[in-house]
Amino acid sequence: QVQLVESGGGSVQAGGSLRLSCVVSGYTYCMAWFRQAPGKERERVARIYSGSRSTVYADSVKGRFTISQDNAKNTLNLQVDNLKPEDTAMYYCAADRRASGGCLSYPSSFAYWGQGTQVTVSS
Repeated sequence: QVQLVESGGGSVQAGGSLRLSCVVSGYTYCMAWFRQAPGKERERVARIYSGSRSTVYADSVKGRFTISQDNAKNTLNLQVDNLKPEDTAMYYCAADRRASGGCLSYPSSFAYWGQGTQVTVSS
């Protein structure tokens, strides 16, 4: 079983920064951050493989968001810079243990989820 607990959300003005964190317990093959704005589908913004540390980002956040994993602290982080109003959403930490069939771009490919942390960006 994997347990995930997010923190670090908040309200900022456009151009500001936040650091989201997710405390992880249990083995993971990959981890990701998703976000969901009201009335919209949940979308993956970044993914990292726990072994290789290879990462992938949604086009909308490339160059502004950085995903990282700190095994010593059992945390997954998302540094979010140059925030825009359209980044406003609930952000979720997600994880999966499967080398095949998991860790893809859609939510159902991740078995474990945190409770979410709200990010609000004002213009």
